[in-house]
This record gives sequence, structure tokens and C-alpha cells, in this order.
Amino acid sequence: MPEFFWRAVDAQGQVQEGRHEAASVPATQKWLRSRHLTPLEIREPQSSDAQGREVDKASGLAALAKGGGRRVGKGPVTQADVLLLTSELSIMLRAGLALDNALRVLIGMSHKPSVAALTQSTLEDVKGGTPFSKALGKHRALFGDFYINMIRSGEVSGQLSSVMDRLVEHMERLRALRENVVSATIYPAILLGVAVLSLIAMLGFVVPQFEKLFNDMGDALPLPTRLVMGLGHAFTSYGLVIGAVAFFVGTGAWRWFKSPVGRSWWQHKVLRLPLLGRLTLKYELTLFSRSLGTLLGNGVPLLTALRIATDTVTNDVLRGALSGVGPMVKEGSKMVDAISATGIFEPLAINLIRVGEETGRIGPMMLELANILNRDVEVGIKRGLTLLEPLLIIVLGLMIASIIVSILLGILSINDLAV
Repeated sequence: MPEFFWRAVDAQGQVQEGRHEAASVPATQKWLRSRHLTPLEIREPQSSDAQGREVDKASGLAALAKGGGRRVGKGPVTQADVLLLTSELSIMLRAGLALDNALRVLIGMSHKPSVAALTQSTLEDVKGGTPFSKALGKHRALFGDFYINMIRSGEVSGQLSSVMDRLVEHMERLRALRENVVSATIYPAILLGVAVLSLIAMLGFVVPQFEKLFNDMGDALPLPTRLVMGLGHAFTSYGLVIGAVAFFVGTGAWRWFKSPVGRSWWQHKVLRLPLLGRLTLKYELTLFSRSLGTLLGNGVPLLTALRIATDTVTNDVLRGALSGVGPMVKEGSKMVDAISATGIFEPLAINLIRVGEETGRIGPMMLELANILNRDVEVGIKRGLTLLEPLLIIVLGLMIASIIVSILLGILSINDLAV
């Protein structure tokens, strides 16, 4: 029977370690819970050498609870840190650990000083009698209204552990959606970079090698050859100037797009693009639907949930359209009518919301809508890449081929003159 190394916390938040012979990891977990211990880590040694190393490390396992078992990170608290913190806290609460004890353990397990300081501040507030949601409200810029209202609903209903589980699921789904979108842009960006570098290499190094050969030809050279030679000469003579101008123009454009005016202009334009516009719309509505469904499923009032879910939308145009839903519902309109008035939801979405409103299950219907939209976004990204990747390759090939053909035309014209 294998021997498992385990690390767990007791009801007082103290970390304990040891070994236990069991048939499997679940059996070890059951054994630990029977002794009122919350498992943090269970490992089986791979060999006798590994077991020996674990024995040597036994005296230092306690340091794991103080961060010794993790790589120490630097910098401020990120959304990835918030997700990790939420996931670990959810596990401890689900296992029956008290909130203050769970926070105390998380302080020792923190891999960043900034995360440890955040958790310590929250623990001190909770120990002082402040509700957990209000303690997190002091860091609203980091956690956001959605997170804080979810925690508040868990406190009111007495189901903080279940709410934390839903929070983790919601955050992981949104992270997966964003990562799919980011990952989809990596390969086209690489192809575009290769195209730019190839163009620079051809104009800066290859074309100038033929300049002396074509100097005496003058107007006798074919027009494509003269154009390519002119571009190569300009690139070698004014390359630094061209690079500096491109840098400043790119920096200025980037800052303008980041400004309210530039962002609004781009967000209006992107929604009108044939393929990208529909993908952007469905992506934003996925964020709205999932946030609204999760909030309603945890007992957050409809008007509050609508306001918070609207704030999760990043496109100003769509956010402006959705911001009118709450006031209409407050004035007595049905939610399906308010949603229809925005003009941005498809008939399927409107029918799902109508069914949810009639059956009193708006929350589950919004989550179902989010799943449908999420699948549409993933399929749309795949189809877009299927069209974009060969298009970029063709453009790259045509750019290089046109330069090569222009040079060959010049060489052939020299041979014709020689004859």
C-alpha cells in the first residue's frame, strides 16, 4: 500500500504535516477529514529516493505555510492573484474552516508580499467585526462591484462557501474566454511581424546589392524595378528617419486610441466591421449575460445586478445601450421589453429572456445564453483564423515575390540591351 505525504490545516488554522498509508488519494482525504483536518496537499513519492528526500524535508514543511514552498513573487496584486486567492479560500470554507482561520492560513501561503498584505488587512477588519464584503470594499478598485456584491449575497444567505465556488467558476470562465481571444491574435501577430521584418530585410539589404548594377540603366529599367530600387534607396538613406517617424506616429496613434475620443471612435467602427463586429458584440454580451446570471443566481436584486453587469461590458457603445435597461425595468417595464429596446440582442436571446421572465428563472436563462454566446465566439474565432492565416501568408508571399520579380525584370532588361 503506498504511503502519501500530506499537508493540512486544523480547525484553529494551524498547518500540520505527516504521512499516511492508504490505497489512494481520496482515501487519504477521507482519513484527514475524519480527523477534522482540511487537506492542502497530498503527494505520493515516486521512488525510495524521493521518499528519502521527503524525510529530509519533513522538518521544513512547516515553512510552506509561510510561503517557503512557493516561489516568491513581486509586484502589485493582479487579477490572477485574486482568482488564486478566491480559489484557495473557497476550498477552505467548503471544508468547514472558519473565515478568520482561513484568511490566517492564506497569509502564510501567500506567494507575494502584496497579496499577504492585502489578506492581512482583510483579516484585521474581519476580526474587528467588519463584514467580509465591507472589508473587501476598501479594495474596490481591485475586486470590483461584482465580486463584492457576490460576497455580500453569500453573507446574507449564509452560503458564503457556495458563493465562493460560483465566484471561482465565473472568474475561470471569463479568464478562459479572454485567453481564447488573446491566443487567437498571437499567430496573426507573428505573421504580421514576419512580413514587416521580411520587407525590411529585402529593402534594406537585398535590394541595395543590385543598385550598382542598375545605376547606368536610368529610364531604361522597367517601372517596377525603378520603384523597388527607389524604395530601397530611400530605406537605406533615410531608414533612421523613417523608423523615428513610424515610432512617433505609432505612439501618437496608440495614445489617441487610449483617449476617450479615440476609444469611442474605434469602438463605433469595430462594431461595423463584417466579421470582427459580430464577434465583438457576442463577446461583450457574453460578459454581460454571465455576470447578470451569476448575480441573480446568488440573490442579488435585479436592478443592482443589471447595473453591475452593465459595468462589466468594455465597449462604450454597448454599455450605453445596456445602461437604459435598468431605468426601464425600474419604471415598470418587463425586462424582455427593455432588452429588446436596446436593439443589440438577437431573437434567440430575447426568447430565452422571455422564457426566463415568465418562469421566474432569469438567472439560469442568462447563464444558458452566456454559454451559447461563448460557443459562438469560439466558433467565430476559429473561422476567422481559418480565413486570416492563409490571407496573411498570401500577402507576405506577394510582397516578397513582387520585389524578386522586379529585380529579375531589371536583370532581364540588361541582357536585352546587351544583345
